[in-house]
Amino acid sequence: MKRLFIVVSLLACCFSSVYAFAEASPDVWPVLKKSFFGDKVIEVSDVMRLEGPRRAESGAQVPITLSIDKPDTYKNVYLFVDANPIPLAAVYHFTALNGKAQLSTRIRMQTDSYIHAVGETADGKLFLAEIAIRAAGGCGGMVDGDDAEIRAAAGKIKLNVEAPVKFGAANPVTFLIKHPMFTGLQRDLASGGYKPAFFISKVSFNYNSKPVMQADFGVAISEDPYMRFFYLPDAPGKLEVTALDNEGKTFTHEVEVNN
Repeated sequence: MKRLFIVVSLLACCFSSVYAFAEASPDVWPVLKKSFFGDKVIEVSDVMRLEGPRRAESGAQVPITLSIDKPDTYKNVYLFVDANPIPLAAVYHFTALNGKAQLSTRIRMQTDSYIHAVGETADGKLFLAEIAIRAAGGCGGMVDGDDAEIRAAAGKIKLNVEAPVKFGAANPVTFLIKHPMFTGLQRDLASGGYKPAFFISKVSFNYNSKPVMQADFGVAISEDPYMRFFYLPDAPGKLEVTALDNEGKTFTHEVEVNN
């Protein structure tokens, strides 16, 4: 993940200037594909799809849903927002304890862009799904608020297990963590200077100490990161989440799962 962010940071200035006010362009993806995956073949997936609005109301909060018809198909899914200054939005790591490989989240978009999901199988094969969304202004702009208060509130987690729980079946859960997810491209309203990047970088979910899912986040994930996904409980137990930010702070939360 760190290596990928280094590669994409080198591309940031180029993409942000060229596509600041452009419609979604298919020309960016071949460059990103080469940078991240080299000469590996990426086939169009027949089991994975992305859904989202054709035009988002706000570039700062763009809802998307990733669905994989066969839950054990891909062990990793890379999510790209092609025209963002930092295109890699997240990497999702699924397990058999998801039960159903469907995930809803919210991303930032700087301008109109294609969104690409690249699924990676256990043997390293790559498969692709894409959509185009119109949006603007989600990565930069001005931010306000007391920095000490913002940091004091960061890391508060809500984990909502939707009832009734059906053991032995895939059940939905909603995750929300309070965090500004500063991109490093936003300016402070008071000083006019750039706010340093400050974001949740990783979240891990376990059920009864067994891994359910892990996600590596970049700054293209919206403020107050949200995910709705599935887990597969075989008996009553405990669903746990651990979140880590880019400054090394750790946040945890757990909920009891019963009938």
